[in-house]
Amino acid sequence: MEPLVARKTLRKSLRALRNGLTESEQQQAALAVRDNLLSLPDITNASSIACYLPNDGEIDLTPFIHSCWDLRKTSAPHTSLPVLHPVCNGHLLFLRYTEATQMCVNKYNIEEPVLACPDVIPTFHHQIILMPLVGFDEMGNRLGMGGGYYDRTLASIQAQSVRPKLIGIAHDCQQVDQLPVQHWDIPVNAIITPTQQLSFNRT
Repeated sequence: MEPLVARKTLRKSLRALRNGLTESEQQQAALAVRDNLLSLPDITNASSIACYLPNDGEIDLTPFIHSCWDLRKTSAPHTSLPVLHPVCNGHLLFLRYTEATQMCVNKYNIEEPVLACPDVIPTFHHQIILMPLVGFDEMGNRLGMGGGYYDRTLASIQAQSVRPKLIGIAHDCQQVDQLPVQHWDIPVNAIITPTQQLSFNRT
């Protein structure tokens, strides 16, 4: 099977698995991931963390985001959300996300902050970027939804000596033995699931 065909087939089956989880299982996964994230020094020491809002069975980061907001009085990290870039097609911007942020719905029916230039946080200003995964393997390779938004957005900062730590978020059922990898795929530094904290050495 050709790599791109294999990825499409695998993506379909893994999306079905996570969408097959019950509401209770999703809620438990969200709380477990929140606790795993808050146990990481990289998270508690960060000043700016890019998050996401769930879609298509992805793990919900809302409990984690609310914890960051609750802890902000004690210098907890600022949070941001991805926004579809209005000019660079296929790219993302990250906008500051607070309790007061005005929201809208993008073409994928995902909520995102209303675009406001003062709220834009440059990608390289984040210490952590939390990324939803469709699939992952024990080498830290990731499979996304297929749109390439994160790969394009992050490609421009890969040559920088200081860049955000990329942490993939996934259900345990999304792990496979080995992913078919393409040259444009940007691997993550760590993967967090409800039961695992996987870390990978990246140069």
